[in-house]
Amino acid sequence: MDYFVLFLDSFCLVVGHGVMHMVFISRLTGKKQKLWCFAAYILLLGVVQLVSIRLSLSGTLSIVVGVLALYVISRFGMGNGQSVSWLAAVLAFYISQLSFGIINSVEAALFPRFIGSPLLYLLLLAAQILFLMLCAGCYYAVLKLLTWTEDSQTPYIGLLLFPGLFFFAAELYILQTAYSFFAPVISLEEVGKHGTLLLLQVMGLAALLCTLYAYRQLCKGFQAQAELQSLTQAARAQKVYITEAQARYEQTKSFRHDIKNHLSVLDGLLKNGTLEEGRDYLRKLETVSEALSFPYQTGNPVVDILLGEKLGLAKEIAAEVSLVLPKPCGIDDFDLCVLFANALDNAITACRAKDGAKAIRISGRRQGDFYMLAFENTCSDDPLPPAGTGLSNIKAVAEKYHGTLLTEKKGRQFYLSVLLNISDLQERYCGHH
Repeated sequence: MDYFVLFLDSFCLVVGHGVMHMVFISRLTGKKQKLWCFAAYILLLGVVQLVSIRLSLSGTLSIVVGVLALYVISRFGMGNGQSVSWLAAVLAFYISQLSFGIINSVEAALFPRFIGSPLLYLLLLAAQILFLMLCAGCYYAVLKLLTWTEDSQTPYIGLLLFPGLFFFAAELYILQTAYSFFAPVISLEEVGKHGTLLLLQVMGLAALLCTLYAYRQLCKGFQAQAELQSLTQAARAQKVYITEAQARYEQTKSFRHDIKNHLSVLDGLLKNGTLEEGRDYLRKLETVSEALSFPYQTGNPVVDILLGEKLGLAKEIAAEVSLVLPKPCGIDDFDLCVLFANALDNAITACRAKDGAKAIRISGRRQGDFYMLAFENTCSDDPLPPAGTGLSNIKAVAEKYHGTLLTEKKGRQFYLSVLLNISDLQERYCGHH
């Protein structure tokens, strides 16, 4: 019997704690699983277990040391943040201890009557299997509610540590006070006691899951609020570009209307031989013409103004624009502003983060029923930051026009490609007119 129990305890230590804890934290934080982290953690758990047995330490103290060991592996072995590592370690141990406590409630109520019976071996093995299944199920439920990565919106993640510690401490108290000995249970009162403890532990798990669900909804609210603020700011900027484009269009229209009169005046000055006055008049016309022209000609005044303003403020960056939007384009001016403004902001930010030569290239070409916009910019050697609201806005515009978005980084060059379906848009535009 002793060897059988030793085997079950060792199996539980390696699989139920070592492997499952590491897999849980890896999935929870989105970090790649490392074999040496598994080996180091299991070795630490083994050392803690041996020291606890030799020195007759309390079970609570060995669990606390185990939590600390898991924190160290998560923090320094997997590169997780401090708050995240503490929370992940506490949750990992709480779930395993909770699963053990639930199974222990059943064992304490049913198993003592089988002491001395060969059937007890089979029941203990079945209980171990149920423990692992329950533990895996609880881990899965927590992962569905709380999984995050480095680019996740998880404000105030450290606040979850306090309810996690409360649930953990309550479970440890139940395990240390209610299951300190294993004696036959005969009376219905004792069975009811363990049934009550089982109910309390299940309610503790439900409370934890409800807390995590509330936190997830809170994170979604923060993310929606941030996106709304970003879109509101973008909308204000786009309205400015559209208003300025309309004003430029009216000015250009007025200049074209008066061009014949200007040419007549210039012709009269030349015929009268007043060449100096003719040159002065011509210079004035050139000044007016330059004021109405755009540094970049794409065929869309809104995009022209946006490119001129964004790239004009980044004079240290060499810009090359070879882009002519199709006519009729069929893409709403507001959507074009969202697309180009976010792409340019990201490109300019990436260029400024790099020392040395800085360059941005923008091009576009038609491919059948699709139009491909390509943005290329220099960037640093550092890994790309998490995708933010800018790329999300561009992706939303691409999907609105039945297209897609592709990103790629090669060395110090970043590529953003946006594919838009313009066939249906042009058909609707032409049909409407």
